[in-house]
Amino acid sequence: MRRYSAPWYAVLSAYWFATSFKWTLVLFVLLPARVAELVDPAEKAYRLGLLFGLGAVMATLGPPIWGYISDRFPTAYGRRMPYLAVGSVLTAGALALMALAPSYPLLFLGYLLLQVSDDLATGPYSALIPDLVPKARRGVASGWMGGLQALAQIAAGVAGFLGQSLAALFFLVALLNLLAAGLTLAYVREPKGVPPRQEGLWESLRLPWRDPDFRWVWSTRFLVMLGQYLVQTYLQYYLDDVVRVFSVFGRVIASRAYQAAGLLVLFISAGAVLSSVPAGRMSDRLGRKRIVYVSGGFLTLAIVPLLLFPRFDLLLPLALVFGAAYGAYAAVDWALVSDVLRKPENHATDMGVWQTSIVLPQIVAGMFGGGVDALNRAQPGQGYTAAFVVAGLAFLLGSVLVSRIRGVR
Repeated sequence: MRRYSAPWYAVLSAYWFATSFKWTLVLFVLLPARVAELVDPAEKAYRLGLLFGLGAVMATLGPPIWGYISDRFPTAYGRRMPYLAVGSVLTAGALALMALAPSYPLLFLGYLLLQVSDDLATGPYSALIPDLVPKARRGVASGWMGGLQALAQIAAGVAGFLGQSLAALFFLVALLNLLAAGLTLAYVREPKGVPPRQEGLWESLRLPWRDPDFRWVWSTRFLVMLGQYLVQTYLQYYLDDVVRVFSVFGRVIASRAYQAAGLLVLFISAGAVLSSVPAGRMSDRLGRKRIVYVSGGFLTLAIVPLLLFPRFDLLLPLALVFGAAYGAYAAVDWALVSDVLRKPENHATDMGVWQTSIVLPQIVAGMFGGGVDALNRAQPGQGYTAAFVVAGLAFLLGSVLVSRIRGVR
């Protein structure tokens, strides 16, 4: 397979497709359903919350730690691929345990194993783009990655809608995970002769923070993801409490808020699929910052009609625009952080640290819930207005502050 061809880029990000498919189904369909099967209905939200809390903590710590291990202790078979191979097999085993678990404690154990095995695979795997792709082509590589992740979300939504058996869906996710890992292992070759890093774990985790460009890339990604999660977290409740009627051209197309939210998510993902690769390719020619400015501007402006015109027939095309803008941003941002990394021997650790900018905003967005409820009690809908205004400001700051990054155009 010719390097830097479209098939090569697709194979390079194949495991990101599988990972996105996996977590979309597990978090939004499979895990809530399995918890509901195994616990008292009065405790299902609490039990599910325990698993989500565990996942957030492990998703924050796992990638940088496993990334450090792959940087510090390369094997005879490479620095990334052995971890991907072992992690993907353990992931399949964890999914099988979750599918067949006869009790909540075993489901908890399966989810714990899933988190560990996923971090084991994706922590080192996240370094492949900076490892293998030169700066002049990273926008394209990042675009393929973002497009495949968005396409996987659509595929997961369709699978979840059509699936008749939870166990079959678990095994489908496991099979896709193994196939994607096998494809990557068969066709992607790691660079040779990169020396292992020498620092200890704590020093390695601190090292990227000394670079101001890394700090700005992390901070701007944190802000944009905070805006994304503020919209995503409270969207369904906003639809239920404010929009209420889900009609297009006078015809009701959804009777429940969760159905309407699912349709909007599909439109957002479709927009991201359409924009990711072209935006990445343009960033290689025009520079990363210009794409971030434009996409961040559209994300900010998309909040305005959301606040002023709470009508579902307007939200559908708005979701497509929002998705296209977010897809462009996400595609370019992975290339942006790859460009500021200084040392090849540190790539996996640094990328693992950077990925905390994706997890932590989800926790912060959840902390807004009490304030949203309080403002809604004072005046119906005011809490959602406040949350979306904060989201717009986060999008704006996350885009404008990219100008502070000096080492990337």
